[in-house]
Amino acid sequence: MNNSHRGSICLEDGRVLGQHAFPAEQYVLRVEAPRCAARAQPGSFVHLTVDDDIPMRRPLSIMRADAREGWIDILYKVVGPGLAALARRRPGDRLSVLGPIGIGFTPHPERPRPLLIGGGVGIPPMVFLAETLAAQAAVADGGAAGVAWRPLVLMGSEVPFPFDARPSTILVHGMPDGVIAGMPLLEQQGVPSRLASRSGFPGCFDGFVTELGAEWLAALDPAALSEIEIFACGPTPMLAATARLAARFGLPCQVSLEEFMACAVGGCAGCAVPVRTPAGPAMKRVCVDGPVFDAYAVFDT
Repeated sequence: MNNSHRGSICLEDGRVLGQHAFPAEQYVLRVEAPRCAARAQPGSFVHLTVDDDIPMRRPLSIMRADAREGWIDILYKVVGPGLAALARRRPGDRLSVLGPIGIGFTPHPERPRPLLIGGGVGIPPMVFLAETLAAQAAVADGGAAGVAWRPLVLMGSEVPFPFDARPSTILVHGMPDGVIAGMPLLEQQGVPSRLASRSGFPGCFDGFVTELGAEWLAALDPAALSEIEIFACGPTPMLAATARLAARFGLPCQVSLEEFMACAVGGCAGCAVPVRTPAGPAMKRVCVDGPVFDAYAVFDT
């Protein structure tokens, strides 16, 4: 078991600051949780109480965190009575917040052009990672030590996106014609994004988000490819396709796994998955050994 992050987990009484509803029963919840916000890293998650009458917590990825103002944002889609109860929470309500939990993403400076791929409720960690890299790049542009990260975020969804998509004003070389829809939040920070869907949404790539990624990567020359590392979160089939995509282009790839969790701190082993290690196959807990893993250790490519 990996215990390296155990000291960063906090249990605190969080306060709901806002709840924004989007189509297809999607919600963005903002919770005042200053200790969690101060320690959160892209890829980490929280274990939340959803209602006083429901004893089981729910593990939810952190989409944004503001350490200065002390809040975290969580994007979720209602599936089952637990998240339906969470959707009824209103500003001022209290939630028990356990987090941040998990080992997050580790970008490598020698690969300064990360490709971030998020599918459905796997979008939140990609937003968090993109914002973090953009902030670090701004520091580098200011002359301080840092990496001039140039992330590209690709997001896929078969239901309306949980934000108001807008045409991007940031040119992305190699992007298929007509694929112009992006996420305004990232656009405002200078991070290009593009959307994919098979539902016919305007400005979106008509297909899976991994297919959009393949078209963009195929347009790059070897020098550009050598600067790219892939990060992904989403449904298991999408992550498997992302691992195959990375293998096709010879790129390193990290994936954040989604699993059912009971305790979320490594005690129950209910979220264990098989992982290849240098010592041979092993069962790893997604909550404490992940949720981020090397894609090649988890998926066959």
